Amino acid sequence: MSFENSSVGAGAASSNSTSLPVPTPRELPQPSSRSSGGRRSSRRTRSLLGVQIVSCGAYVPDTIVTNAELAARFGFDSEWITQRTGIESRRHARPDQATSDLCIEAARKAIRAARVNPADIDLVVVGTFTPDYSFPSTACIVQDKLDLDAAAIDVQAACAGFMYALVTAAQYVATGNSKLALVIGGDCNSRVTNPADQRTAPLFGDGAGAVLLAPGDPHQGLLCYQTGADGSGGCLLDRPSGGSRRPPNHADLDEGLQYLRMDGRNVFKWAVGLVTDTVELVLNKTGMSVQDVSLYVFHQANIRIIHAAMEQLGISEDQVFNNLHKYGNTSGGSIPIALDEAFQAGRIHRGDTVLMSGFGAGLAWGTGLFRW
Repeated sequence: MSFENSSVGAGAASSNSTSLPVPTPRELPQPSSRSSGGRRSSRRTRSLLGVQIVSCGAYVPDTIVTNAELAARFGFDSEWITQRTGIESRRHARPDQATSDLCIEAARKAIRAARVNPADIDLVVVGTFTPDYSFPSTACIVQDKLDLDAAAIDVQAACAGFMYALVTAAQYVATGNSKLALVIGGDCNSRVTNPADQRTAPLFGDGAGAVLLAPGDPHQGLLCYQTGADGSGGCLLDRPSGGSRRPPNHADLDEGLQYLRMDGRNVFKWAVGLVTDTVELVLNKTGMSVQDVSLYVFHQANIRIIHAAMEQLGISEDQVFNNLHKYGNTSGGSIPIALDEAFQAGRIHRGDTVLMSGFGAGLAWGTGLFRW
């Protein structure tokens, strides 16, 4: 979810760039629970079988914003963005579009692909950290616009939001409390990033992805998963103004505190170590090797995070699906958009094992080995 460095290339400073304060990481309690990188880790895992993904769908806005456009508007180093992040372009929502609009389009595609009756959907779970409003929930807006007879809730875990939403909905399906669950991850990041901030603006794009979950065979579902959090790292990636702790005011708006801010270097280091550790843990718990996994779908944050994890884990390039270059970091939409594209490309088949891993603000993460 980050650049390795705190700015987009040497000599890329812009007179329009807003200087955002970088927080100092706090001391962590209970050092025995930390990883070697100094952040809190976890060894807890679970499994959840008898669940299947019956379809996927994705939607990205039509407006394409290239690195060249950012360079022309703000003086960013376009080539540096590509080299250091792997991102060549991203999509931005139209002024009349909000997160729910992206989620609804992705959901409609998933429903059409499954050829199910929308009346059978009884649960909607949306993973987003850019909701249309503080309330009502984005999930309730989606439920209304799709005319569903379903319970509807939002899950807020930033870039791990889809994995948390997937695990949450899977609990309902596996226990028989949902027959058909609509799970969506989507975000309008362009609304919470400062367009003139060269450290964060080039990273993010807008988009949404959706899956439908239904009861499956006993061998289908989450063979092993881990959801974890390290709230002591929350100051590394946050949006200071706009909540009940700090309601927005004119001074905050003038300072740009309504925008996302990030300690890119430290988030990068955390993400590389976290992905390696959590993937190893999930594989070890299932007795599977790196080579046994059919496809890896990592959160599309920074290609260098993905490549570093691949190198440390020994994952071959043909086992990983990436679309980061086209869309940038779509946060909650990242994994389900990639899932849909991978499925459409014939990269996922019945019986395959797909390892998904999302990570980001919170700090929070979710990793799951799913048998299709």
